[in-house]
Amino acid sequence: SSEVTGSRSPAPSNVSIRSDRSKEAVPDFAGETAPRVLDDDNIIYDFINVSLICSTGEELDLKLKKKLQKEMQKKFSVTAEGNGDPKISLKSIYTTLYVTKGESLSDEHEFRHLKVSLKKQSSEDSSVNLTEMFKSLADRGKPQRRVLTKGVAGIGKSFAVQKFIVDWAEEEANQHIYFVFCFAFRELNLVRMEKSFNELLSDFHPTLQSLKDPPDYSKAKIVIILDGLDESRLKLNFENKKTGLSLTDVTSVDNLLVNLIQGNLLPEANIWITSRPAAASQIPAEYIDSVTEIKGFTDDQKVEYFQRRFGNKSSLTESIISHIQSSQCLDIMCQIPIFCWLCSVLFSEVFGGDEKAEIPQTLTEVMAHFVLAQTKRRSRKYEKKSKTHMEKLLEMHKEFNLKLGRLAFFQLLDNNLIFYEEDLRDNGIDTEEASIFSGFCNTVLREEKVFYQRKIFFFVHLTLQEFFAALYVYECFTTKKTKELVEFLKLEEKDYALADLIKMTVDKVLEKKNGHFFLRFLLGLMIEPNRRPLQGMLTSVDPTEDAEKVLTYLRSLRRKNLSPDSCINIFQTLVEMRDHKLKDEIQEYLQLDNRSKKELTPLHCSALAYMLQVSKNELEELDLNTYNTTDEGRRRLIPAVRSSKKAVLNDCKVTAEWIEHLVFGLKFPFSPLRDLDLSNNDLMDSGVKLLCGGLSSPCCKLKVLRLSGCCITRTGCEYLVSALKSNPSHLVELDLSYNHLGESGMKLISDFKHDGSNRTKPGFEKYACTLTLDSKTAHKNLLLSDGNRKVTWVEKEQPYPDHTERFEHYAQVLCEQGLKERCYFEVDVVEPCTVGLAYKSINRKGDTVNCRFGMNEKSWCQSCSGHGCYIWHNNNSTFVSSLRCSRVGVYLDYEAGSISFYKVSNDSRSRLHTFKDLRFSEALYPAVQLYPHSSAFFC
Repeated sequence: SSEVTGSRSPAPSNVSIRSDRSKEAVPDFAGETAPRVLDDDNIIYDFINVSLICSTGEELDLKLKKKLQKEMQKKFSVTAEGNGDPKISLKSIYTTLYVTKGESLSDEHEFRHLKVSLKKQSSEDSSVNLTEMFKSLADRGKPQRRVLTKGVAGIGKSFAVQKFIVDWAEEEANQHIYFVFCFAFRELNLVRMEKSFNELLSDFHPTLQSLKDPPDYSKAKIVIILDGLDESRLKLNFENKKTGLSLTDVTSVDNLLVNLIQGNLLPEANIWITSRPAAASQIPAEYIDSVTEIKGFTDDQKVEYFQRRFGNKSSLTESIISHIQSSQCLDIMCQIPIFCWLCSVLFSEVFGGDEKAEIPQTLTEVMAHFVLAQTKRRSRKYEKKSKTHMEKLLEMHKEFNLKLGRLAFFQLLDNNLIFYEEDLRDNGIDTEEASIFSGFCNTVLREEKVFYQRKIFFFVHLTLQEFFAALYVYECFTTKKTKELVEFLKLEEKDYALADLIKMTVDKVLEKKNGHFFLRFLLGLMIEPNRRPLQGMLTSVDPTEDAEKVLTYLRSLRRKNLSPDSCINIFQTLVEMRDHKLKDEIQEYLQLDNRSKKELTPLHCSALAYMLQVSKNELEELDLNTYNTTDEGRRRLIPAVRSSKKAVLNDCKVTAEWIEHLVFGLKFPFSPLRDLDLSNNDLMDSGVKLLCGGLSSPCCKLKVLRLSGCCITRTGCEYLVSALKSNPSHLVELDLSYNHLGESGMKLISDFKHDGSNRTKPGFEKYACTLTLDSKTAHKNLLLSDGNRKVTWVEKEQPYPDHTERFEHYAQVLCEQGLKERCYFEVDVVEPCTVGLAYKSINRKGDTVNCRFGMNEKSWCQSCSGHGCYIWHNNNSTFVSSLRCSRVGVYLDYEAGSISFYKVSNDSRSRLHTFKDLRFSEALYPAVQLYPHSSAFFC
């Protein structure tokens, strides 16, 4: 039998412990597609079909499977609304989420990645249905036994588990799996006695308790789910390995789990672990075969959620969606499904979906209205009463709410997000008091009965816990009751002004990797419109003067030890305090035609980085050298790299710290970054090693990497080759010129001929492209030969069939290949001849300028004859040389918008002309125009 004690479990020493959701939490935010599993070779578990036959040859008891499925259906197939409504079918409210392969989050605050809006999923990020995650894909590489699914609080990890179990239990999927066992860490925390694995199974799955002889689970295809690693208060020690553990060996629960994950116990079992990102590192990487991440709602899925939530109330749905889209902060936070639920409660109950209603301007105001709404739910008689009645109602709840705030704050300090009855008692809350306020608690502090009917408690969402923590600390500050905060702020025995206490808290929180919403809420409460909904609950003071001092302090922060993302948090806190000056200045800056004259402070750069990240449009190029700011300002722009297609950081004094933040961008699955220039920075081998942490990620889609003049040696080459072998399918250009590679280093790179050997070729050779002429476009006086690489003018018309793409009047021809990257080609010419680039949409019929190369806006060319060389575009010419030219070189940098023409002789190039700052609207095709007795050959 199990022994469950009431003593509080010790908290782990490393990371957070709970994600704020339960299996009976709010419904519609549950749905999610299958996590996509990451492996160096492939995705998804490779689960080999295992026979359901025991070693004795007897069939396993199918009745047992049916009984277990029935038990699972009863437990998981229904869920409850977050506001306490009756339970309903999980399937009726299931909404799909995005799941990506690989890991993208750094150890920064877990909600920061939400600044990058999820757009329509690209084809290269195709999802795998949840029900297919455990199907056999034996041809996809080595078997993978253990998958870790990560996701921020409230994103729906446990509901993914719940949906998977229900589909199996109702025999709609995964019937090749014989048993599915689920263990929630929040329940495992309560097991005190040592047990065997068979005993633990029986405790968690009562159906198994009646078995005299449990089946040999090692002979069956089973899936073991370990849900909510971040909720664990167990000490998982992976250093002490114990081999050969059997199903009947008795040991501690934490040791059972460690041996299960290591493969010492049930080595063929498939293990699925869910966790918030911060806690995932508790399991060493060597014991995880694949990683997936649940990302959240796209804009379309937000709409789908509210349509499901409100059914035929289309006007209410439209009003709520309009409210959310009008607030950038709400729009971003609603990527989290549970936050969509919170907003649905708020807007339907407080604002009633009224389009004319004043919507919250800050996240602090949103949470204040939500708390007010839930307070009103408990006392409906006050619902239509006066403002005075509302204040009295809040005053009635003040003591209880501040107790909740104390609980929230001190548990947040310990990274605890689930609480037990003893935790409530430690904060002055007894179960009787909690039951009195049950209507309020149902949507703020949830209660759930788990193992042996023990109760656990948790805030509906992490942001709500941080808000209540801020309420408590704000009240302590304004009433000068700071005795309980002495240890947190290292206070001395003297009176502190409110502004000084706030500044000390800012310093403290910015040092940490969590609590950033707490800081925003705390400072947001200093502003009267933000706290107005809670008048009557908070002590009435006027902190306007203190707020101005705090704003001045925030604007002046210049610490170099703050990460770029922490600096963005400062900007967000300013906005939370309704200080929009900085935001307005950046919006004006973005409208300037000549931005180089406008000097940007480091705080300006933090604001700019944030606004570029949340923009709906991807940034074509981020060139840090174009911003008139300091080195610190450029460092703060690093987060914007995640939203740019091309990032130029050459000669920017890039340090190892910068590289760490760049690596986060390379690992981000939705990052559009394809071209990264780090040339002329003293990265050295140590910096390259850090960079390779991102290059090796399958999420990295980088095509071009420039590391010219970065003090790299052979050791750095070894790091690069190792990373490229891990992720070999994307990088096609690597510039390592002006480094100290030595012959051995060059050989390492050249021997690794991924996607051709052009990576280390000097100069333009690395951009060389193979071209062939398109016979469908050739004028009938042009003869193609040498595999369509040569074209010659001939008097006799060729018997080409009529074609809409054929040039009718001018002796012109296009190549078959359309170019949209960096490309370089050379053409041997017999003058007179015109060589250049043109859009495929150039006119073909008639003798007008719209058809002739160089005479219109759709073509750029170099024309050579006895009169010299001219550059032509849009019927404008530029004389560039009086010398004859037998070989023409053309270099296109499509993304940069430039075309350069060269005179080539004896392996040397002389640049004749460059078109700059062009904006191409379609692919460019190499083009040739000939005259009598002329020819051209593509080298």
